[in-house]
Parts: sequence; structure tokens; C-alpha cells
Amino acid sequence: MAAAERRAFALKINRTVAAEVRKQVSRERSGSPHSSRRCSSSLGVPLTEVIEPLDFEDVLLSRPPDAEPGPLRDLVEFPADDLELLLQPRECRTTEPGIPENEKLDAQVKAAVEMYTEDWIIAHRRYQHLSAAYSPITIETQRERQKGLTRQVYEQDASGDEKSSPEDSDDPRHSSGSPEDTPRSSGASGIFDLRNLAADSLLPSLLERAAPEDVDRRNEVLRRQHRPRTLLSLYPAPDEDEAVERCSRPEPPHEHFGQRILVKCLSLKFEIEIEPIFGILALYDVREKKKISENFYFDLNSDSTKGLLRAHGTHPAISTLARSAIFSVTYPSPDIFLVIKLEKVLQQGDISECCEPYMVMKEVDTAKNKEKLEKLRLAAEQFCTRLGRYRMPFAWTAVHLANIVSSAGQPDRDSDSEGGEEARLTVQATLTERRPAWTDRRRRGPPDRTSSGDDACSFSGFRPATLTVTNFFKQEAERLSDEDLFKFLADMRRPSSLLRRLRPVTAQLKIDISPAPENPHFCLSPELLHVKPYPDPRGRPTKEILEFPAREVYAPHTSYRNLLYVYPHSLNFSSRQGSVRNLTVRVQYMAGEDPSQALPVIFGKSSCSEFTREASTPVVYHNKSPEFYEEFKLRLPACVTENHHLLFTFYHVSCQPRPGTALETPVGFTWIPLLQHGRLRTGPFCLPVSVDQPPPSYSVLTPDVALPGMRWVDGHKGVFSVELTAVSSVHPQDPHLDKFFTLVHVLEEGAFPFRLKDGVLSEGTVEQELRASLAALRLTSPEPLVAFSHHVLDKLVRLVVRPPIIGGQIVNLGRGAFEAMAHIVSVVHRSLESAQDARGHCPLLAAYVYYAFRVPGTDPSLPGGAPPVTVQPATLARGPGRPASLYLARSKSISSSNPDLAVALGSVDDEVSRILASKVKSMALHLILGQRLDTPRKIRFPGRFLDDIAALVGSVGMEVITRVYKDMELAERLNASLAFFLSDLLSLADRGFVFSLIRAHYKQVASRLQSAPNPAVLMTLRMDFTRILCSHEHYVTLNLPCCPLSPPASPSPSVSSTTSQSSTFSSQAPDSKVTSMFELSGPFRQQHFLAGLLLTELALALEPEAEGASLLHKKAISAVHSLLSGHDADPRYAEATVKARVAELYLPLLSLARDTLPRLHDFAEGPGQRSRLASMLDSDTEGEGDIGGTINPSVAMAIAGGPLAPGSRGSISQGPATGSRSGCPLSAESSRTLLVCVLWVLKNAEPALLQHWAADLSPAQLGRLLDLLYLCLAAFEYKGKKAFERINSLTFKKSLDMKARLEEAILGTIGARQEMVRRSRERSPFGNQENVRWRKSITHWRQTSDRVDKTKEEMEHEALVDGNLATEASLVVLDTLEIIVQTVMLSEARESVLGAVLKVVLYSLGSAQSALFLQHGLATQRALVSKFPELLFEEETELCADLCLRLLRHCGSRISTIRTHASASLYLLMRQNFEIGNNFARVKMQVTMSLSSLVGTTQNFSEEHLRRSLKTILTYAEEDVGLRDSTFAEQVQDLMFNLHMILTDTVKMKEHQEDPEMLIDLMYRIARGYQGSPDLRLTWLQNMAGKHAELGNHAEAAQCMVHAAALVAEYLALLEDSRHLPVGCVSFQNISSNVLEESAISDDILSPDEEGFCSGKHFTELGLVGLLEQAAAYFTMGGLYEAVNEVYKTLIPILEAHRDYKKLAAVHGKLQEAFTKIMHQSSGWERVFGTYFRVGFYGARFGDLDEQEFVYKEPSITKLAEISHRLEEFYMERFGEDVVEIIKDSNPVDKTKLDPQKAYIQITYVEPHFDTYELKDRVTYFDRNYGLRTFLFCTPFTPDGRAHGELHEQHKRKTLLSTDHAFPYIKTRIHVCHREEMVLTPVEVAIEDMQKKTRELAFATEQDPPDAKMLQMVLQGSVGPTVNQGPLEVAQVFLAEIPEDPKLFRHHNKLRLCFKDFCKKCEDALRKNKALIGPDQKEYHRELERNYTRLREALQPLLTQRLPQLLAPTTASLRNSLNRASFRKPDL
Repeated sequence: MAAAERRAFALKINRTVAAEVRKQVSRERSGSPHSSRRCSSSLGVPLTEVIEPLDFEDVLLSRPPDAEPGPLRDLVEFPADDLELLLQPRECRTTEPGIPENEKLDAQVKAAVEMYTEDWIIAHRRYQHLSAAYSPITIETQRERQKGLTRQVYEQDASGDEKSSPEDSDDPRHSSGSPEDTPRSSGASGIFDLRNLAADSLLPSLLERAAPEDVDRRNEVLRRQHRPRTLLSLYPAPDEDEAVERCSRPEPPHEHFGQRILVKCLSLKFEIEIEPIFGILALYDVREKKKISENFYFDLNSDSTKGLLRAHGTHPAISTLARSAIFSVTYPSPDIFLVIKLEKVLQQGDISECCEPYMVMKEVDTAKNKEKLEKLRLAAEQFCTRLGRYRMPFAWTAVHLANIVSSAGQPDRDSDSEGGEEARLTVQATLTERRPAWTDRRRRGPPDRTSSGDDACSFSGFRPATLTVTNFFKQEAERLSDEDLFKFLADMRRPSSLLRRLRPVTAQLKIDISPAPENPHFCLSPELLHVKPYPDPRGRPTKEILEFPAREVYAPHTSYRNLLYVYPHSLNFSSRQGSVRNLTVRVQYMAGEDPSQALPVIFGKSSCSEFTREASTPVVYHNKSPEFYEEFKLRLPACVTENHHLLFTFYHVSCQPRPGTALETPVGFTWIPLLQHGRLRTGPFCLPVSVDQPPPSYSVLTPDVALPGMRWVDGHKGVFSVELTAVSSVHPQDPHLDKFFTLVHVLEEGAFPFRLKDGVLSEGTVEQELRASLAALRLTSPEPLVAFSHHVLDKLVRLVVRPPIIGGQIVNLGRGAFEAMAHIVSVVHRSLESAQDARGHCPLLAAYVYYAFRVPGTDPSLPGGAPPVTVQPATLARGPGRPASLYLARSKSISSSNPDLAVALGSVDDEVSRILASKVKSMALHLILGQRLDTPRKIRFPGRFLDDIAALVGSVGMEVITRVYKDMELAERLNASLAFFLSDLLSLADRGFVFSLIRAHYKQVASRLQSAPNPAVLMTLRMDFTRILCSHEHYVTLNLPCCPLSPPASPSPSVSSTTSQSSTFSSQAPDSKVTSMFELSGPFRQQHFLAGLLLTELALALEPEAEGASLLHKKAISAVHSLLSGHDADPRYAEATVKARVAELYLPLLSLARDTLPRLHDFAEGPGQRSRLASMLDSDTEGEGDIGGTINPSVAMAIAGGPLAPGSRGSISQGPATGSRSGCPLSAESSRTLLVCVLWVLKNAEPALLQHWAADLSPAQLGRLLDLLYLCLAAFEYKGKKAFERINSLTFKKSLDMKARLEEAILGTIGARQEMVRRSRERSPFGNQENVRWRKSITHWRQTSDRVDKTKEEMEHEALVDGNLATEASLVVLDTLEIIVQTVMLSEARESVLGAVLKVVLYSLGSAQSALFLQHGLATQRALVSKFPELLFEEETELCADLCLRLLRHCGSRISTIRTHASASLYLLMRQNFEIGNNFARVKMQVTMSLSSLVGTTQNFSEEHLRRSLKTILTYAEEDVGLRDSTFAEQVQDLMFNLHMILTDTVKMKEHQEDPEMLIDLMYRIARGYQGSPDLRLTWLQNMAGKHAELGNHAEAAQCMVHAAALVAEYLALLEDSRHLPVGCVSFQNISSNVLEESAISDDILSPDEEGFCSGKHFTELGLVGLLEQAAAYFTMGGLYEAVNEVYKTLIPILEAHRDYKKLAAVHGKLQEAFTKIMHQSSGWERVFGTYFRVGFYGARFGDLDEQEFVYKEPSITKLAEISHRLEEFYMERFGEDVVEIIKDSNPVDKTKLDPQKAYIQITYVEPHFDTYELKDRVTYFDRNYGLRTFLFCTPFTPDGRAHGELHEQHKRKTLLSTDHAFPYIKTRIHVCHREEMVLTPVEVAIEDMQKKTRELAFATEQDPPDAKMLQMVLQGSVGPTVNQGPLEVAQVFLAEIPEDPKLFRHHNKLRLCFKDFCKKCEDALRKNKALIGPDQKEYHRELERNYTRLREALQPLLTQRLPQLLAPTTASLRNSLNRASFRKPDL
């Protein structure tokens, strides 16, 4: 046995074993007390095996019923009234039942009538509505439960309005000392007096010194107040795609209707009004060539016209006065027409003659035609009097419905005859409500006929239309039949319709067409019964018109209907002798042969009596073989006998009154007997017509029998064709059904012998006949079979359960009846393929089982008397039980033995599910009616019956497993049916027995899983199975929540030492009982059987090795979420004690989530965040050691030889961590749902229990638990209202997932290969099966949550709920942290755990939180710090810095309660620090730094609120009695004033928020102010870098980083002398000459070791590396690649010293990129570095800026106009429109001439300037654009003040500006520190001009490749004759005569040399040009040469003059015109 077991174990999938071994090893190393998940600790039962559950009934018996106190008692056992029998009266649509009364009914009719009147019988589970299956948690129910939430106040939402906080006003305790109306930034420039401010309210008990326990207790009480009862009502509803357990009570069976249209006839008006006209409406489908409704008759004549028929009229019944009708259309199609036929009273003449006056006469000519009209009226009156009984066809038209429906809504449209044909068939595609929705059809295979093509057309939901039909066609005597009508209608749809050519009868018929209302008033059913509601019987009714559907409709009959329609088609009397021309056919329903026996069953038409005894067809004038379109509607009597028949009499009507001729003469007779062999006769007949009256007793024979002595028309040939159609719910009109019913009724009545067709049945032959009839049921056509399915199924059940007794013998027909049942189920299922629900079940069958199925022989209506149940148990066991278990095999054999009848696979499952459902119902009825509900469950059913059930479950289970790879969909449905069946059994049978069935099924699946090619499929099925079982309404009770978990009978007794009650870490024996409650241990799974199954599924799905993981994750987590949501919504578990018990069923969820932690989606943003608390070490285990590209801090620190990096929790997780990030990560959505479930457990579980558990955890596990809490905070952080508006377009779920994907892709945590593998897996978790419908989300539109455009209210609501969820989630985390703190107080690992706890608290305080949470969070933080001050103040942690930053941020909150608590916390923090060492330098330092970084980075930072908090802290210090004698209060005061100063600077910054230059200047100033406090200066440099980057100034941002790095290098150099580190600032000089400002102040002022100094994380080697990398990145972005190289020169030695080759590789790669880019962009034009402008400010308005000059660096290619426009606009906005003026020139500004009220700005373009010697070094374009200090601009002027004048008076002023610092610097404008001017005389200006021209010529000549155009342009400008102020003119002005002033000789000579050079260059240029030009330009070139020659000749004499004193030595005084020392750079 052991060997076999071992072998079985070895067979298990290797993969899992390997994984287990790996896990086991890692667990052991991590010192975890619990072993692997798969191999659960206590009994060593692996999770893949299902443990034997406890025997439920025994456990219950062994517990006394009152063992549990109060509310918990209900959890022990199902309620006594769980099952009940309901008799629900059948809903009747009409006010009177319409069922035949007091007639003698035969068995068939009696059975039908009983069936249609009996009550529904429902076996009802009273608490079932509490199950998730019946009342699912949907978006709507969630919204309902979210009503009445209080709005949580959040800082980010409050930013808009100052006084948004409700606490400020409502709650007197919180209201602040003074009103919050300090004006914003008032007096910002001067310092506020802090003392005059009002403080916020103080916390009363803050300064008392209370015992920590009391503080904790008080905090807890406050935390528990006003909490929402349920957590999950705040979370989005569970995913509907996964809700496999969802079912709804089936709709009760009801009458079938299609889409209903209401047609109202309003008026009918002709051009002439002379006689009554009658209308008929009906619908026709052209494509199906079928009339699809009965006729509706209407009469719109005026009373006077009706008066013409007085002689013939009886008093009209109100039902015949209807003018509106409701038509039903089941198959709407674009081919449906509403046909309107008109008839008039018979008159002499054929139709054309009678129509003529209507076509000719016009209403406008009434006066003209007066006489004619009189004549016509008289004639009409005569005809009405004489022939008023008869009608003749008159005219017709048709309306194309599709046009109305698609274009409805326009005002009255005149549709001509074609029904608005121009709108060629515009089809509207609105889906209808009544049709099964798309979602039901979505997964079908080939579309069935219902959905083919018609869906485009829908007749519901269109806008009502009123039409006026104007054109009618006259009827043609030869073309009256329906065939002709269809031809006309088809023709009408063609554009060139023949009908258009006909002359119409003009009339105006107004009709209204609209969708019918839901419950119309005053409605009559087709039987003329009053449909509810019918307020007043005298109102004019609307008729429901019976539909004749175009194709089969499968719906069971539910009410009594028995109608017969008679359609005479044609009559051929052409061979009949005598005067037979005006023929009419009269029909009568005869109950016998006597004329008085005509029954009044023919429905009247319009304005007549309701029922008549006879009716006749319209007459066609002078036609011996007329066609008819008449429809007679008859009400069939309930009992039709052999004598009933229809009698047709043919009359000739004489139209002209001749003396001696009768009005009508009978000319023929024929008849149809209505019964034949007991069956109703229907269908087409072609009957012979007898000339004579039929002889007596003719009615039993048909007219086909030639009776002796009768004369027949046309020799007994068929001359009259007529058709009979019955619409009956009594007569099946199917031979097989008829025979079956007949036989069953014969058996029931036992009336033998019985005549059947031609044979006679005796008792001997009846059994054989019955068996044959059962087999023949499969030949029945589907439509009647479905229609009569209730009848047939009832009879079949009766045959099975109550076998008939024939001749004293019981006849067992079980098998035949059962197969017939299966066949019917299959037929119904197939016929209704399109109407199935999501699980593919047929609603009709479901409704039958739920409402109508009953066990025969029991009368539920007997109240007291016990029903006769003698036969019951035996027959039940023998009945549905036996054959059911044989069934699956049978269904196969049936289909194989008769291939034609192969049962469609799709229906197998429906058969099974129906049979299972009926089985459940029969068991329930057995219990209720047998009054056995009080018997113990173990003996409720006989054992043999239970064996059958077990066999049945086994075979269905096997079927599921075997079909899963062949037909996924079928397997899915069978699986669900089986689960529902077992779930139902739990309410009826022995629950232990049902558990054993479940376990057996699990084992079946498990054995298959090992060999399965794709286990994920089976896993998903099993998950669905579990989920359905868990949806049972008594799920909690089924898990035995109240019994204490019994410890396992463990082999070693020491394990269950439950004595140590509260073992902490130290105790060697953790409490195994508690442990096993929190693990999926043996005892847990044994006792909480279903919960164990569910959580085991989850555990297996979360296994890292699980396949198809993402799908399984979602399914498993969704199942748990759905259950928990259900518990939250369930009133039974509302009490906290009860809910705590329920929560115990889910405790293992905590360990599961903790172990899955590494694979959960990381909600804490940003790379490297994964290494949060404990996972810090996990990140290394894979040996990657590098996340997101930065050096892992712990590695870096180890390299640097320092202690472990701050924040790493080496101390917490000892040993390597278990959860490496292997396996498939969970999506954001799944992770969030799993976390919310974890929070649910933490919220509802018993705190004492959690404390026990926490005490048993190892530090490593505790660390992971804290990580989990950290993740919970991140996952549920509040996004803010703005975010909801932003993601309105994206759905939240999706965006979360996408974001996760994006992050993963960006951070590269997923390799490309993994990504591919994952994608392919997601694409199809089941290999490549085309027909899987797993990813329902593809086909299934998501619910409203995905609607793109939400209304404002919806977004408000979402924000409200999200705010509450975030608050509650954070509070649950806080509660749990408190529990952990209480647990670890005594343990050794206390420090590390507490540090981690504090980190989580800090994270919670740092994220967006509501005011409510912050009160409690800050209270917890205060308690923690007061209990464990060493956490913050002893080690060099960053915790203190973080805490200060967070507290300060909250001190500046706009919400007063937050400020109150934050200032209290900050005050206590200072006090605590002071009490430790009489000085709180650390906190001082950190607070000052925090303030700086807060001010620099926070956008909407509110300084006046922070001032209030500072004042509050001062107030505390003044009121603190305990520290009166110390210096504490004084120190606090100093600190507060210092902070106040910083704030004031901030206010200034606020003012300049819009002026980037001024803002940066201010930041720069603040940073300068911190020269002595490096941490703060660093902070501000980083703030500036951030601001620059935001503005796109990358070069400046880079400079900030370089300065920061230099600063850090200085301090590192003070600490130690490392070879590889830069030696302070000097090392950075190559990058920028400005860096030297960072050199440290001498050592004596500042010792780097002093507490609190340089303690930030940046003052480390790691920090330096980070700063340098950032600098390089910014330089790269700014295109300054040369500087990148310089930065890396400093960085590389550090990396080399650390042997960080990965980084080095990256750095060299970046260097290569940089150098490549420099090469490619050598000319430099591609990199544009910046444009410079001098800007001067003049005017008092500018304040500090008045008379200041700056050089601004603007983005490259900025035009002068752009910058002047920008500055002008900006200052106009500040000072006003008319105040700002731009000075347009660049002359020196005279301050006295300016208007003192105005602000002047002067802007000049400047260029960098270099001395000649400098240009030697500045070779490249980069060199000439980097490190710029000197700028030049020139101003032309003339002595008389104009800018430009003649050559001899043109002077030029050159201005050189020097700046304080070199560009680029850490700001974009630098102050001008030195300016220097020189003035050039006209001749010097001329020299410069000529030199420039010469340079241009040289450049154009030497250009390579040469550019001919440019060359010619320059030449033209040089030698062209017409050049104004050209070279020649210059020479003539300055060289014509030798200057008198010897000082100018040198210039004269220089100019001559310039000209010589110029001539030489012109010559070169001409030579070059000659070489370049083509033949076409020869002439042009010659012209240039001629011009050049002329120029040279003109210049010749000027250039050859001799200067007298040229060689005489010059004195220095000669050079005073140059008025400056040199062009050299001034030494500054």
C-alpha cells in the first residue's frame, strides 16, 4: 500500500515537486515556522489533494444547540423554515379567464383547461435570495449601499476654496481660534509679526503626561468611531464576467409577443363624399410571401353616411368600433408592408365604373359638379337601402413599414402610394428590448435563422409617425388574390414601379404608427376579452391583432385559445348554367344539420354585432369565377363533435331591382366536417359544389363522397378552393401528438374498447400502441412539440412516476418515457438556441421545472390532511433516479442507433441540467409533501436512491472531464449544472454525503490534471465549480464556523502544546492551534471544507509555477472577492461578533497574500520602489543587484565601506528572502482586489486572534506583512477629484492595467521574451482552441463602469466613494500596525520591526489622505515616537527627516483639523528630541531643510496656513509647564522666527511665480543665504534644477547639478582623503568656471561631524554619483556633449574604484554617443546654443530692478521681437497697459527724460565677444558658445543725433558688457558688472565696412562646394555700378584728398590697403565665376568684368597717392580716439 502511494506520489507532475523542493529549502533557510504552501504543515496533506471533511451531521449532533451565545446561534445550523412550498396563482392577462364553462368537456380539453388554470407550484428556499447567485453585487446595488456616505475632506480637493473644510464650521472643538480670513500673501514683503497671528485650536490632552497604554486605548476608541460597517461596499462590484454562479429565477411562462406596433386610423376623406367606405388593415411579408397578421376592420364614416345603412344595421357592439390596433411582429424585416384595403356597398357596374367619379371629380369643383353629385348621392342611397348587406372591393394601398421606422419622427409626411418609397429602404439598426439581447447570442456557432439579416430592422423604439396616405389604387376584378397582391408589393419597391403609371384614386387617409406602450389601456385580446388594465368598459377599445408569424415561433402555450380562420380563395362557376354572375359565398358554423343550429361564433367586422351566425364575401360584379381575399374568423367551441361542420352556400345577387327576381338566389352548396378520427381538420381544400341542397345526415361525410341523386357543378370536380387554419392551444394539429394524447386519455379513463382511426384498441393492444406512440414522438415537428411541451412533459412524468395499471398489471414505460423526455428537452433546446441564457440553458425549460413541474398524485393544495404519499419514495427512487444515471450512456446510444436523430451535442447539457433540476424539485416536494423536513437528514432518503445520485454525479463529472478538450463550451455548462445540483442537494440531503460527492469529483479532476496537456483549462472549470458551490446561501454555516478548530492528532504531542497562551517571538513553541487557523492546514481544510476548497484554489492559482496564470489569478481572486462582498451585503452577518466568525474562514488569505507579495503589482510609483521594507533584500536574491539602473544602496554602501544603507532592513528579514519575483506577476486589477480582500479580513477578524498570529511570525514574515500593508496604502491611495475627471475617458480598471504594463516595459522588469510568452499565454490559455469562450470580455460589453462620458454627478460620486475607500483602507492598516506594535513590544527583533512600522506610518502620512485619517495617523505617530524615541534620534536614520517633511507639509494644510494635529506632532517631536539631549539640533536642522524643500517644490503651498501652525507651536511652547525652566521655549521661538523668515522669501517667490527669471533669482538668493548650511543649499540647488528642467533650460539645470555635486565633493573631501574622489570644487573647474563659489567655508566654522550636518543621503559617494549622472543627463538633453565628457571624467574614477563595470559600460556607451553627435554636428549650426539680449530696467515701479542691466539667455533663434513682446506682455499684466514702455533704440538712457510713473524696458541684441588671443583657444562652435562673459553690441549715430547719415558723418558706438558669471550658469539672466564703450570715427567705420566686404568676397570664392549664385550676388554688390554708398563712393569720400590731420594718416593708409586687398579679391572672384558659369551667362559675366575694370580705373588714382608722414613715428596720444585700453578681457 505504502509503495503504491509512493508511486502515486511520484507520478505527480515533476514541475510541482521541483518547485516544492526549492520552496522548502528557501523556507528552511528563512527560518519560517511554516513549511511550504503546497505541502500544508500540520497533516502534511499537499494542497493538490482534497482532505476528508468532517461528517457534517455528526458534528452538529455532537454540539448542544445552545452552545453558542446569541447572534452566533444562527451560524450553527440552517434555519428551520429553510424550505417551503409556494403556490403562486397564475397571472392572467385578461380580466375574465376566457375559459369555456359549463360545457361537457372531453378529456383532452379538460386537461388543457386544467393546465392553463392551475397555480404554479414552487419549491422555495426562503433564504436563497441572500446568495450571490440570486442577488449579485452589481454596480447598481453598490451604488444603493453607498448612499449616505459622508464626504471625506482631502487636501488636494480643498485647494480650490479656502474654507472648504467642514470641520472648521460644524464642530466647535475643531473650530480655530480666529476666523480664517487672513488675506493671502498680505504684507508679503514686510515680515509678519508672528505674535499677532491667531493660533489653531490646541489639542487639550497633548501636554499631559499619560501612561502609553491609556494613550493607546484612547486612540483606539477614537479610531473605532464613525467607521463604515462594510469595506467592500466601497470597492467596485465584483467582475460580472466571472460570475458563473449568477442565476435568476426564471420568468413565469407567458404568452409570446413580437415587437408591438400601435396603428391608429384617424380619418379617411375622399374628394367626393357620397357613400360609406369600410377599411381593412393587415401586415404582409413580401419575402416570406405570407400574410403575417389577421385582419383589422375599421370604419371611419361620418354618422350621416352610416345612416344610409340604417335598414341593415343592428346596434353595433362596442368591440366593433375600434379604430386602433396593436400588431405584433416577431421577425421584423425590411419586407413588411401594412396593406390597407377599402370596400364599399355593392352597386351596379364593375369596379372601374364605380371608381370613375372618385378619380375624376375634385373637391374644388364641387359647385361646378353640383348636379352630378346629387345624382350620384341618390344612386348611392338606393343601393345602400337595397344592397346594404353586400360589399364590393374598391381600392387598396400599402405602406412600407421599414421606411416609417427608419425615418420616423419627421412631421406629417405625405406618403404617396409607395409608402414614401423615395427613402429606399433605410434600415435602422437599433437593437430591441424584447428580442433576446446580443449578449445571449454572442457565443453561438452559425447564426440561426432568427438572427439572419433581420436584425437590421427593428420595430420598437422608433419615433411615432403620423402619415397621410394620398394615393389609392383601384382593385382589379381579375387580380384580387394574395399572389397578385405580393406581385404588386414587390413591384412597388422597384423605382420604376408599374403602379406609378396608373391613375390613382385620390383620398386622404391619416394614420398614426408608433411603438405600442407596455400596458395599453382599453385593449381587447384577439378573443375580444378585456386585457388588464381596462379602466372603463365603455371606452373605445384598441384591438390586439393576432400574429401569424412569418416563421416558426417556439413558445409553449400558457393560456386557452381556440380560433379557426377560413379563407375562401376562388370559385369556378364558368360551366354552371343559368344566371350566376354576381357571386357571394356565405359561411356558417353548424352544430347540426338543421338551419337553426348555426352557432354565433363568427367574429363581426366593423360597426356590427360582436358575433354573427353567418358571413359572406364581397361581390365581384359580373364574374363567374371570382377570386376572394376574405378572412372569416371563428371561435371554435370547446367541444367539437362529429356533427360540427362548416356550411358554404353560394348566392347570385341581383343588383338591379327587377320585378319578380329575388335579391339573392342560392346557386350551390358545399361543406367541411370539422373532425376526422377525433382530429381537427385544417389545411387547404378544393371542394366540389352541389347544385342541390345536401341530403340529411350529410355532415358526417365529406363532399368528396358522391352521394346518389345529387347534381354537382362541373361533374363533381373541385371548383371551390378554401383554406382552414386553426390557432389553438387545445388541438395540437400534429398526428403524433394527437395520438399520444388520445392514448394517454384512454388509459386514464380506462374506456375500452376504443376506436382509433380505423382500428379498435383493446386492453391487450394499448401497451404496444403506447410504446409505439412514445417512440413516434420524435417524429413530431418542433413547433407544436414546443407549444405543447408542458402537456407532454406532464404526461411523460406521470407515466414514469405513476406507471399505468392495465388489466391489473403495472406497465413499466419508464425507459421509453424517459427517452421521449430527453428528446423533447433536446428539441426545445435546439429550437430556442437564440434565447439561451449565458450558461446556455433554455429559459423555457427552466421555467417549466421551476413553476409547472410537479410530482403527480400529490395535491399540494390539501392543507391539513396528509397527502397520499404511499407510492412516493419507491417510485421516486425508481423514477427519475434510475434512468437518469443510465442517461448519458443512453443518449449516446440513441444517437448512434439512429443517425438521423442524433441528439445535438449542444443540448446534452441542457437535458442533464433540466433532469438534475427536476430531480431536485421532486426531492424537495417529496420532503415537503411527505412532511419529512423534521426527520434527520441521514434518513430522509433511501440509501438506494443516494447510491443512484452518487452514480449520476460520478458519470456527469466524468463527462465534464472527458469533454473538456473536445467541446469546451459543453464541458463548461455540464460543470455548472453539476455544481448547481450539488449546491441544491446541500439544502435537501445529508450534507456530509454531499461533501463526499464533492470530494470524489475533485479527486476525479485531480487524477486527470496530472496527465492533462493543458491543466489550466481544468483548473478554471474546477474553480467555477467551487465558486458555484460557495455561492450557497448557507455557505457560512456549511463551513462550521462555530466549532473550535480541533488540533490534528499529530504524531509528536509536543507540537500541540497549546499551553503557552501568548507566545511571542521568543517562545519556542508557537501556538499551533492559532497557526493552523491562519494556514491552509489539514484541520482548517477539514473543518471549513468549502472555504478550504476555495482558498486552496486561490493558493494553487497563485503558485509561481501555475500555468495560464493571469487568467487563473483573476478567476480565483474574483471568486473570493465576490463572496466577501456577499458577506458584507448580508444582513445575517451584520453584527461584528458574527462577522468576526465569518472572517475566520478567510484567515489563510493573509499568509497567501504575504507569500505572493513579490508578484503583486507595485502600486508605489517609481523604479526601485520594489525594494521597500523587507523586500529590500529580496531584490538581490536573483543576483541582479541592480534595479532600475541605480546602484543598489546597500551594495553601494558596502563598497563605500559605510554601514548598511539607510532604509535597508537588513535586520528584519534574516537569511535570503523566499519570495523571489519568479512566476507570473499579477495584474494591477487582480492585485488591488486581492489586497482589498486582505483588508477585509484584517478589518473584520478578531484583533486578539491577529495578535496571537503576529506573535508567531518570524521577523522575516512580519517584515513581509508590513510590506503588504505598505502596498495596501499605495494601492488605495486617493486620486483626487481632478484625477477622476482626467481618467473619465479611460476606464479606471483598464488604465491601471495599462499603466502597469507601461511601467513594466519602461523599467524593463519584464524581458521581451517573458512579455512574449505572457502575451501568447493570455491570448489563449487553452492552446489554440477556436471555440473557447473564455475571454468573455472580448465579446461582452462591459457595464456602465466603462462608459466613456460620465456625468458630473457620477464623477462626484466616484470621488466620494474613492475617498471613503482610501480612508477606510488606511485606517484598517493603522489598526493592524497598532496590533503589530503591541505584539513586538517585548521581542528581541523589536528595533527592526518598529523601524519598518514607522516607515509604513510615514508612508501613510505622506500619501494623499483625508483629514479623518490624518487625525488618527498623527495620533498613532505621536504614540510611537513617545514610546520609542530611539527610533528617530539614535541611529543616523532618514526617518526623522521624512517625518519632519511630512509634518510640515500637513502644518501648511488648508484644513484646520489637519493643522491642529500636525503642529501637535511637530511640537512633541521637538520636545522629545530636547528631552534626550537638551538641544534639538537634529529636529531643527531637519525642519529647516524640510521647509526649504517644501517651499521649493510644492505648487499650491499655502504660507499663511503654515504661519498659523508656527504660531500654534509657539503657543504650545509657552503653555508647557513641564519645560518652563529650560531653554526649550527660547529655542523653539528662535526656530519659529527663522522658519518665518524663510516663509517670507517664499511669499516673494509666490508673487513672481509667473516671472521665471525673477523666480529663479529669488531661489538663487535663498540658496546663497544657505551658503553655511550645505544640506539646505543642496536642497535649493535641486529645487532650481527642477524648475529649470520644467522650463526646458537643460543647460542651466545641468549647471545646478554640477554645483550640487561640487558642494558634495567639498564635504566629502573634508571627511576623508580618497584618491578616486574629486578634490572639492577645483576638480569641476573644467566643467564651469562658476563652480568655485561652492568651496567650503573654512573647517573651524563648520565641522562636518556635527550632529545634523550633511546628514542627507546626497552627502555620500552614492549621492555624488547620482548628482553627476543627473548633470550628464541634463547636458545631453541640452546638446552640450562636450560638457558631458567633462562630467564623466570626474565620475569614471569613482566607478572604477567601486569596480562597477555595468555602470562603466553604460557610461562609455553614453560617451560614445556624445562624441558621435559632436562629429555629426561639427559645424555647430545643428546645435543652436542660445541667443543673448541685454535688458535694462528703468523706473521706480521695478523696485529692486530699477537701473539694473542684465544679459538674458534666450532659447536659440529667438528674435528681438519675441523677447520684447514677452517682457512687455508680462509687465503690462503686472503694472497695467499704459505703464510699460519699450525703449526702441540702444542709445544710453537719460533717466531725467523719463516719466517717473512709467516703467521702461530697453532690450538690445548682443553677441558674445572674444579678443583675438582668445580665439586661438576657442576653436569649435561649442567653445565659442560656452563659458561666455563678454558681450558686444554696436550703435550707429551721427553728431546731430540721427542714427544714420552721410558717409563722412557716420559714427558708430561699440559697447562691451561683462557679466558676473559665465554663461551657462545656474540661472538664465546674469547681472552686468562692467560696461565699456568706444566710438569709431567715420573713416574707422569705413575701414570696418571694407574689411567686412572683403571677407565676404573671400568666403564666397573659397566656398567648397562652390555656390555660383552666392558668388554672383556678392560680386554684383561689390562691382555693380549703382551700388549706393558702394566701394567707389567710400573711396571718393575718404581717399580723394590726403587728410590734414596727421593723426588720421594711419587710418587713411589702412583704408587704402583695404581697397587694394578688395580689388585683388574681386579679381579672384571673377576668375572663379568664369569657371562656374554656363554659356547662357557669358554676357552677364562680360558685363561684370566691364564694371570691375571701370571700378579699378576709377580707384587707381586714389590708391596711388603718397602720404607725407606715413613713416613718422606716432605718439600714444594719437590713439585717444580709440578711447580704451584694449579689447582684452577685463580682469574682474
